[in-house]
Amino acid sequence: MTPRTALRHTGVETKPEKSMSIAFTFPGQGSQAVGMGKDLADAFPEAREVFREVDDALGEKLSSLMWEGPEETLTLTANAQPALMAVSMAAIRVLEARGVTVLDHVAYVAGHSLGEYSALCAAGMLSLSDTARLLRIRGNAMQAAVPVGEGAMAAIIGLEPVDVEAACAEAGQGSVCQIANDNGGGQLVISGAKAAVEQAAKLCTEKGAKRALMLSVSAPFHSALMAPAADAMREALAKVAKNPPVVPVVSNVVVQPLTDAEEIARRLVEQVTGRVRWRETVEWFAANNISTLYEIGSGKVLSGLARRINRDIATANVGTPADIEAAVAQLA
Repeated sequence: MTPRTALRHTGVETKPEKSMSIAFTFPGQGSQAVGMGKDLADAFPEAREVFREVDDALGEKLSSLMWEGPEETLTLTANAQPALMAVSMAAIRVLEARGVTVLDHVAYVAGHSLGEYSALCAAGMLSLSDTARLLRIRGNAMQAAVPVGEGAMAAIIGLEPVDVEAACAEAGQGSVCQIANDNGGGQLVISGAKAAVEQAAKLCTEKGAKRALMLSVSAPFHSALMAPAADAMREALAKVAKNPPVVPVVSNVVVQPLTDAEEIARRLVEQVTGRVRWRETVEWFAANNISTLYEIGSGKVLSGLARRINRDIATANVGTPADIEAAVAQLA
């Protein structure tokens, strides 16, 4: 094993040379499904302990909702966010127990929206209990920020970001309308005031978008209308203990590797109202010698996006017992 060396300008240790080509990524809302994590809990005591700790932190049996439903309750933002994090951390704890650790096997971590909290928990910046409580606060605050029916989101397929931005500016005219997610593969999501988003979607179609689809969501996430939720997260993050992450996190909002815990917390606040720059994140990985992205947790959304963004990056999923065995065989 090669000796560790200081990561330039950060003071964080790098990984052995063999590990520098790997990043762990963590999914966001939309990857939830009834039953997620149950096979991990059945197979591994480390996973069961994660779900128990999250239940205790929230003062309720979130695990029962995850495994039994109903789906419409699990999908609620305040439930989906800590639930997805719990599955990701269950997988991480099982990997760690089998010798695959973030510190020794991963160059960077990153997460899509709420997945950034999972990434930071995996990298040791936030405790599991605090992360669960933060995501419950985040989900409730995002839902409460805008009255139901006043905001909207739409997926725009097959149109360049500059053209989507122009449509948002034209449709906004004094109201909020902006790009919320740049997911890659020609998929952008816009968010803001309902009338403005509907008009922008129409303009995108006129500009040549292949599809402009209004989304069934409960709030205009990642838009300026989420400012009250950003304030709530600023207050909540100020109250929790934060450690330097053991590896850098590639931030959603600046697409740069960060290691200072207080700066990361500031970026998490900005993320509530800012754009999730996932296409740029995957491109950054490709430009910085990352050859494999492991998606840790429920679903395969991020792996699919990565393949559409850059086919030179390999992807792997770690969300089931079989996935765990394969990852350990490859990495341990």
